[in-house]
Amino acid sequence: MTESNSQTAGQIRLTGEDEMVHFAGRMSSILTGGGLVFLEGTLGAGKTTLSRGLIQTLGHTGAVKSPTYTLVEEYDLATGRVCHFDLYRLGDPEELEYMGIREYLTDGTLCLIEWPERGRGVLPDADLTIHIDDVGEARILNWQAETDKGAQWSRQLQQLVKEWQE
Repeated sequence: MTESNSQTAGQIRLTGEDEMVHFAGRMSSILTGGGLVFLEGTLGAGKTTLSRGLIQTLGHTGAVKSPTYTLVEEYDLATGRVCHFDLYRLGDPEELEYMGIREYLTDGTLCLIEWPERGRGVLPDADLTIHIDDVGEARILNWQAETDKGAQWSRQLQQLVKEWQE
């Protein structure tokens, strides 16, 4: 990537679950056209909350739960397909090959992957990696673009943060 780090990374501090869900909903208009987003952070940091906000804003009306045991939940929405992965219980990255991971990573599908480090060696690079730090009642979201698409998303997220803080 040839762009400077200031164009490909960003940060926001959010307080409370409602604020996280609302911000994620606003992110949904940015993360378009399919792509791969890694969600990193400790247990309880808010990875599933962020995913829920995105998926519900994109049109899913039911519950959005962490796919801890199923590994993936698919959502076919009017705006496109979203696949939400939770690799926390993945025993070996090779299991992703057996479940047909490549079929999920198609153009036009937005893939949100919690615990991506457990799929290292099989997963391709993310377009965008979002790390969530738990700081009491607040969460700090740090993101880093890894591709040109991710850099485009990052610039749009930076603009969203400016609007959010006004």
